This record gives sequence, structure tokens and C-alpha cells, in this order.
Amino acid sequence: MSFFGGLSSGSRVVRTYEEERAYLEQVAPCQWSIKQGFVPNMKVPGTFYVNAALQDLVFSELQQFCKASAQQGFLPALKQIGNVAALPGIVRHSIGLPDVHSGYGFAIGNVAAFDMEDPDAVVSPGGVGFDINCGVRLLRTNLSEEDVTPCKEALAQGLFDHIPVGVGSQGVIPTDAAALQAALEYGMDFSVREGFAWAEDKEHCEEYGRMLTADPASVSPRAKKRGLPQLGTLGAGNHYCEIQVVDEIFDKRAAAKMGLEWKGQVCIMIHSGSRGLGHQVATDSLVQMEKAVGGDAVSTNDRQLACARIGSETGKKYLSAMAAAANYAWVNRSSMTFLCRQAFAKQFDTTPDDLDMAVIYDVSHNIAKEEEHLVDGRPKRLLVHRKGS
Repeated sequence: MSFFGGLSSGSRVVRTYEEERAYLEQVAPCQWSIKQGFVPNMKVPGTFYVNAALQDLVFSELQQFCKASAQQGFLPALKQIGNVAALPGIVRHSIGLPDVHSGYGFAIGNVAAFDMEDPDAVVSPGGVGFDINCGVRLLRTNLSEEDVTPCKEALAQGLFDHIPVGVGSQGVIPTDAAALQAALEYGMDFSVREGFAWAEDKEHCEEYGRMLTADPASVSPRAKKRGLPQLGTLGAGNHYCEIQVVDEIFDKRAAAKMGLEWKGQVCIMIHSGSRGLGHQVATDSLVQMEKAVGGDAVSTNDRQLACARIGSETGKKYLSAMAAAANYAWVNRSSMTFLCRQAFAKQFDTTPDDLDMAVIYDVSHNIAKEEEHLVDGRPKRLLVHRKGS
């Protein structure tokens, strides 16, 4: 349980809103610092980036938290940023990006890096999220808005017919246990091998669509059972497959490199992740980390930040399972790309090649990855958590 000092409300103790605001300092027009002491045990300050409109949102969330009626079961994003800053091994800052809002453990829009050379540094599933490698993929076409407008209802229906959507939806691409194992290990290399992706798709994907640290053996049978029928499915919630139109071009040279060359050009964006498999991987790992005792236990301000030391067996198992779930998500988006290409080709009576339906990018916003960055002038190996960011 966190202890924030000040007014008491049941078992939780908080300060007044005015006292909380004293820990927040504006250091640039859109940048704020969260001073150490905002929550207990902060090892580094917090930093968040908001404009005037977003500033009102994050501050009103904090203000609501300070009212006795809003205490139970809720932490505002700024408190979550502070609690992440209290985790062992964190480097420099706990960062909140402009879309930051309250989440599970980490705030959504929270980024934090941990020193992999520090034996106490941790990995936290709450810093990745339940939908591991939820991400967005953008495809281009050589169609214009005028080409699509007369048939947009039929085209939308074609996408619905090809791509399964909704809670518990099942994929139309046949997948057996051996195929699932290969998808978990090889990511988009599996999709290319099976003919559900173009080889060049990988060139435009983060990690080339495959995390080499993946180990399917780290994924529980229950997670595999949930993932087996769901490859090539969109899911529910905020996931979507959306036909979009280029509205403005700000850098013509950069846009041309990506094949975006005129206003009104039609694109498709796919937003989805690792479905039930990723959710189960996160759940399994959180349960294991919460049960840790003795030297394996890590103290945190919030039980939702259950974590393990990066070098521990629990930490390594989570990271290899997370990487496998990330590979599953890239295969999932690749399968939906295949189905989307089929829907467009059918509607326009041509081929995906002739429609130039190439991948422009595929990036994750729920992931933890080992990266090298300069810290105080020297390169350091960091485990960077990105949660909804």
C-alpha cells in the first residue's frame, strides 16, 4: 500500500491537492517535473509532457484523487509516474508522454528505462501491459479518395467479411499447435514462409517483425490454448482496421520515401496486438511475481507494479515469454494485412501488388526491449519499458 502523507481516508493517506501541486514544477512550456518525495522512495524525478489542454486533464485527475470520495482503487497518472520512479534500477526519469492517463501499474503513456548492469534493476509486466505488442501498422495504396467513395460501404463490409472482429473472435487462417509454436518463435519469418506476408513487409517493421529472445517454452499451455484460434483476428475495445485518407503532407520528401505522394491518397491502419495469448502471458507473470518471497521479492509502492529482477529466473522467463507474445502479435497483424489485401483486391478486381498495398510501418506501443543509449556520456544497456507509448 502506498503512503502519501497528509489527510487520512481509511487505510490510505493523502495530501491536499495544494500540497501535491507543490511537487510539480513547470520547466518548459510543455514540460513538467515531478519532484522526488511526491510518492515514497522515488529514486529519480518524474517528467511529463503536456500542452495546456492536456495539463488540465492530468491535474483534474490528481484533484479527484485528493477528494475522499475518490480514494479507493484509483491512482491518477501522475502518482503512477511517481511510483515507477521508485522502482529499483530506474535510469534518469520516469516519463509521461502527452497522451498520459491512468493505467494498470504504469500509467498509459509511461516510459521508463532500467539499467541492465544493475543487479537490482527490474522488469515489470505492468510496464508493458496485458496486450503485449499492441501496435499499429500502416499500409498504403495507389487509390484516391475518389476511387473509394462510391464503394466505401461495400469495401467496409468486405473488410468485416475477411477479418474476424469482437471478443472471442476466431481466425479464418488455419493454425495448428506446430504453426503456433513457429509463430511464437519466428514471428514474421513464419508469416513470410507461409505466404501470408511479403518479404519486404519485414523491412518496415520494428525488430523486423521478430524478437530473437522469444522462447515458446516460456509461454504457458493456457496462453497457447487461448492464442491458437485467434491468429488473424482484430479483437475488440479500441482495436480497429480503418480506411484512412492522407489529409496533409508536411514534409514532401519524407512522405515520398514512404510512398505517400498526394492529398487524398488512401491508406489502411491496423491497430491490434497479441489477443488472449498476450493477456495470459501477462497474467501468468504477474501472479508469479506477486507470490515471490525472500530474496526474490521486490518491494513496490503499488501491487500492480509487481516485478522481478531482470537477471532472475522469473524475470528472464517473463522477457522470453513477452518476446514470444510480441512475435505472435506481428504474425497477427501480418495475417490481417493478408486478409485486408484480399478484401481490397476483390473489391477492385485486381491484385494487392497492382494496388501497391505495401507496409509503411509497424510499431509497438506495449513492449520492453533491451536497447543501448548514452547515459551521462557513456553507452549503457537499458531495458526500456514502453506502455501505451
